Amino acid sequence: MSDPLDDLLAEHAALEVQLADPAVHVDQTRARDLGKRYAELAPVVEAARALRAAEGDLVAGRELTAEDSAFAVELPALQGRRDAFADQLQELLLPRDPNDSRDVILEIKAGEGGEESALFVGDLLRMYLRHAELQGWRTEVLDATESDLGGYKDVSVAVKSRRGADGVWARLKYEGGVHRVQRVPATESQGRIHTSAAGVLVLPEAQDVEVHIEPGDLRIDVFRSSGPGGQSVNTTDSAVRITHLPTGTVVSCQNEKSQLQNKEQALRILRARLLVQAQEAQAADENAARTSQVRTVDRSERVRTYNYPENRISDHRSGFKAYNLDAVLNGELDPVISSLVAADAEARLASQPSGGRAS
Repeated sequence: MSDPLDDLLAEHAALEVQLADPAVHVDQTRARDLGKRYAELAPVVEAARALRAAEGDLVAGRELTAEDSAFAVELPALQGRRDAFADQLQELLLPRDPNDSRDVILEIKAGEGGEESALFVGDLLRMYLRHAELQGWRTEVLDATESDLGGYKDVSVAVKSRRGADGVWARLKYEGGVHRVQRVPATESQGRIHTSAAGVLVLPEAQDVEVHIEPGDLRIDVFRSSGPGGQSVNTTDSAVRITHLPTGTVVSCQNEKSQLQNKEQALRILRARLLVQAQEAQAADENAARTSQVRTVDRSERVRTYNYPENRISDHRSGFKAYNLDAVLNGELDPVISSLVAADAEARLASQPSGGRAS
């Protein structure tokens, strides 16, 4: 049987050849898929090369030590370097979430706390938009329902990675759940700290070919768009509500000016939701080890607290805590997300059959 690592190295080399062929780039979709896979394999290739170089240094060090014991002092450092690269490679070779290369649709909904919760949704939206900007991702607000005080009752945003870069899902999937805020609301006259919450749902965006929707399974209603407090912002019935009859899933969009554009946006969100439902059903049927992905769409789980008086951010899954809430709300989410990536990798490593380091 071939070595899985050798197979990945060969695949990376083959992809490099394909991407160098101008004919491949005629089909932009195929070129993008190949570019994403090439980028996914790059860290594995780099770690494998570093490990093999470190192993070569260790072998040479042992040979020199056999000839002259003075070289023995170098062996612990060489062994430690080899083991560090082996651990890194083992982590990279863990089974990947099949959705990691996907773009996402991010939905944020107000929860307990009324207008204060809606204002918090606005804060989270700005945080994610700013984070996407810092990462070089592209964003598009698909739908939003504003509240009376300038917040949002709910908002949906598409987040897309740069061409050839890692997918957005690999990072943002950990954002799903209940986000709790502790602060003095703008409407609070006594200066008391209130706690409110907002729900974040992260969906891997589906392609048309992955989720087939029968036209007869849809009920499409049109209505007039409205702004805060029910004030009309459109004199035509351009807003669209789509109901997927077999599952009862309902999606509404009213941001765009035309009925056709709102219908297209609603269908994008519907496809993403149906994809997640299908994947969850498959995971349940197969009892597959995809609990981290399923957990990200569980709104009932309180995942993070934003404490304004203490300028503190706390993630309740990884144990991450820092006193730079202002920076996090300005988009600097990387340390928080990286703590979740590390915790997830550690949990998956612990669940793997013991077999020592990669070699």
